[in-house]
Amino acid sequence: MRTDARRHHDPDVRGFASDNYAGAHPEILAALALANGGHQVSYGEDDYTDHLQRIMHSHFGSSAEAFPVFNGTGANVVALQALTDRWGAVICAESAHINVDECGAPERVGGLKLLTVPTADGKLTPELIDRQAYGWDDEHRAMPQVVSITQNTELGTVYTVDEIRAIVDHAHGLGMKVHLDGARIANAAASLDVPMRAFTNAVGVDVVSYGGTKNGMLFGEAVVVLNPDAVSHMKHLRKLSMQLASKMRFVSVQLEALLAKDLWLRNARHSNAMAQRLAEGVRAVDGVEILYPVQANAVFARLPHDVSRRLQQRFRFYFWDEAAGDVRWMCSFDTAEDDVDAFLLALKEEMAR
Repeated sequence: MRTDARRHHDPDVRGFASDNYAGAHPEILAALALANGGHQVSYGEDDYTDHLQRIMHSHFGSSAEAFPVFNGTGANVVALQALTDRWGAVICAESAHINVDECGAPERVGGLKLLTVPTADGKLTPELIDRQAYGWDDEHRAMPQVVSITQNTELGTVYTVDEIRAIVDHAHGLGMKVHLDGARIANAAASLDVPMRAFTNAVGVDVVSYGGTKNGMLFGEAVVVLNPDAVSHMKHLRKLSMQLASKMRFVSVQLEALLAKDLWLRNARHSNAMAQRLAEGVRAVDGVEILYPVQANAVFARLPHDVSRRLQQRFRFYFWDEAAGDVRWMCSFDTAEDDVDAFLLALKEEMAR
């Protein structure tokens, strides 16, 4: 029996469900082919992972050290374990990915407690942090040791440089460390039009979960330690958390292709621009409300439930809060203007029915 590979999908069909739906950027695929062939030392002792460190220095400072991992949840779990004691807790927004979308992994696998705070726009502030930042000497309460923020947030909003600086200064002043979940860090930098260092090492963030998959990589992320004094036993924790890739060169070379020049920024700027195009079109449709500022590559909207259900038969996207009629539309590095325009036409047609 022949088992030839065959295509099982239409490569011309794109939706607005998630930037994880997109394939890999051609430059990433070319980098993987470049790293293939011959033998390289396993478990991160390869030439590609070594060279990646120098690239990370150019973005995050000379003290930065990258630990490639398989996925974003793994990056967050490893990073937060490295920043906490066994009795430690992490303060985060109630909408944070580590709280809502990681199946309890930080708590069940990482063994730490999440202390959540409701937010209006997905962003923490020093005042909101103070709602959970207490009880360090109370043995009956998990000890707040880390503040985790997401840049950009799960609601598509972006922290300014000054907002992150204020959070870091406040957290450090209370003896806590700061973790930045950067699953879409490139989109935030593109939105702010600043280098990634401007809102990470330059303002005192201790550890970053660097996201590449949503920005054109095939797979893989990295824990980037910016403050070596803030963490302990990173290598052991990565292995213990099942995030140590044996053929790590194939993660590292993707990160190299993304970060060595400007691919990370080109991809992010494009997906952000497509979200702006989508938002502009949506604002012209009566009966559809945009819920949050469109600052990166996400548009959150509220519209009649039956319209969304019909529209989902034509384009893939998710409800954010189905009871309220809230939906999320995501743009990717490969979203085309024609995709956006076709979606807007379909939205207008369904709203008119």
